Amino acid sequence: MAIRAIRKFPDPVLRKKAAPVTVFDAELRKLVDDMVETMYAEPGVGLAAPQIGVSLQLFVIDITVGERPDALIVLANPTILSATGRLVEEEGCLSVPGIRAEIPRAETVEVHGWTLDQQEVTLKGRGLLARAFQHEIDHLNGMVIWDRMGKVQRELLKSEWKRSQRQTQKR
Repeated sequence: MAIRAIRKFPDPVLRKKAAPVTVFDAELRKLVDDMVETMYAEPGVGLAAPQIGVSLQLFVIDITVGERPDALIVLANPTILSATGRLVEEEGCLSVPGIRAEIPRAETVEVHGWTLDQQEVTLKGRGLLARAFQHEIDHLNGMVIWDRMGKVQRELLKSEWKRSQRQTQKR
């Protein structure tokens, strides 16, 4: 296992629609192991393969951040089957560090995908888990957190983010 570098906005891989996973092999399992280790090292509650530069429809999620080993979810080729309710809550993104914003998401979602053992599954998420499903699936579709913000919020936060990036580069 290895901790991989998180790709940061505006890296082009973050704007590309990821390819479906077609081969479920040892190489894919190693990729998942690396993703899990990287997610926990940040720490984050989710990580999509494009965030480490691999354009595949694959994500890992653990809303307990490693506190419960049975809480880890690994899903390939996920799609949202249904979404109900609406919550506006603060959200951040490992690929856009330092930015937290109020983002509207469905309160409950039902997601379909495949496990590493090629088992077809349907999972339901509510609250933070539903938010994580939606956030990671956005990454697989080439979307980043900016795309879920209103125009005024986006422009204000992008301006702050660019300023902080320039300061970080000067150091």
